[in-house]
Amino acid sequence: MIVNGSVDSLQSGFANLASQAEPTFRDPAGQLLLTATHALRRIHPSAEGAVRDFLASPLRAALERSGDLIASSIAAPERHTCIKPGELWLEHPRVEPISYPWEWTAAQWRAAAELTLRVAAKAVEAGWTLKDATPLNVLFVGTRPVLVDVLSLERRDPRSTVWLAYGQFVRTFLLPLVAAKHLKWPLQAMLFRRDGYEPTAIARALPVRHLLHPRLLDVVTLASILEGSGTDRRQNRPRGLSSACDPELARHILRRRIARLERQIAYAAPVQGPSQWSEYTQSASHYSAADVEAKQQFIRSVLGCYRPARVLDIGANTGSYSVIAAEAGAQVVALDSDEAAIDALWRTAAVKGLPITALAANIARPTPAAGWRNREHLGLLDRLNGGFDLVLMLAVIHHLILREQVPLRLVGELCAALTRRWLVVEWVPPADPMYRQWLRGRDDLYGNLSEADLLQAFAPFFHPRLRTVLSNQRVLLLFERAGSASEACGIRPPGAPQA
Repeated sequence: MIVNGSVDSLQSGFANLASQAEPTFRDPAGQLLLTATHALRRIHPSAEGAVRDFLASPLRAALERSGDLIASSIAAPERHTCIKPGELWLEHPRVEPISYPWEWTAAQWRAAAELTLRVAAKAVEAGWTLKDATPLNVLFVGTRPVLVDVLSLERRDPRSTVWLAYGQFVRTFLLPLVAAKHLKWPLQAMLFRRDGYEPTAIARALPVRHLLHPRLLDVVTLASILEGSGTDRRQNRPRGLSSACDPELARHILRRRIARLERQIAYAAPVQGPSQWSEYTQSASHYSAADVEAKQQFIRSVLGCYRPARVLDIGANTGSYSVIAAEAGAQVVALDSDEAAIDALWRTAAVKGLPITALAANIARPTPAAGWRNREHLGLLDRLNGGFDLVLMLAVIHHLILREQVPLRLVGELCAALTRRWLVVEWVPPADPMYRQWLRGRDDLYGNLSEADLLQAFAPFFHPRLRTVLSNQRVLLLFERAGSASEACGIRPPGAPQA
């Protein structure tokens, strides 16, 4: 979320983002528009009364106080030129970066599901209902999921025992987790399944022993049988009476159904096991304790000198340096393609209460744009470009060279698009054991690359400002983006001559 002191520096990046995003069109009650500083929601005339009713409700105030719902206020026409006389618009703070469910870990998916059920339960108690229940209505502010679609809440028929969003929740939250846990279907596949999975698709693939499990019997087995019998699949509701004479009985039934979904989510969420990279920090033998200390001191010196408000950590692994940046006062976005590593980082940041947004994403193969005209959901680079004061690429470039075959010049060009000012690179020389491991006999192509090649390739985009060599011969380099006003700071980490 935008914080004081960082709005002006983000204007250009956000303006570019807003120009690429298609205004939303699926909600009949309103339309969302991104601007350089806010998210604006135009309310259609037919929904104005209901929206004003919700804005005045104790439920809205309670959800905003708890942090479960994005803050809303009536937008002032004089502040936004898009507002025409007589129109009702809501103003929300921007959440940056925008993330999508296919970039979340299973634990983040579960957290978003639990948020949705928590809001649904609070709504029931207050006489309201959550009419939509999809992961696409949730964004992460740091480690915390937040419901951002205020139009999803509406007054509830006090005698109704049906949660209209039940089927959508099952298809888009619960069944993807079931598929990830029992079938190893990646959550990233939800990029292509906006409306989630149908119960029959899961039932056909699951072993019989899972079909009879009490936590799956109603949402998979019985639901697929009913679907096969011709029941309207869009209903996908639990069986039972649709209304009760006693409003308290109706509320009790809804509480029970939501509580059951909470137990089903807890059962379905996969437990993230370790991976090669999630244990890399502990198992890496090519860093001595002195190397680790020198590397951390270099990063701390840069952070302490230049005080970047926003930091992007590419190839963050389990987030040692993301944590250092966040503890230095920066808002951090951490990327890694290894879900287990990102999961560990997300949990660490949540426990420590740090402003780190952790995304399971590969900078070399970034999440593509999706949805209507490829403008409904923006690509990863569209959401990151120009949004950071400092980018960290620690022991990443040799992976881009050797695994992705990306030329150094293109790496420099990418970094220049991401950072507004500073870039820290850890150069891994060809003699390094990890470099040799990934070289795989391609010595003629990549075996002779040097730090000088890196500097030459980056020269059109960056100027080197600081350099230090670790005892393992890895090199830490601080670059300043070409065209930036020079800002001498006088930092000199131990053993680091000026470049």
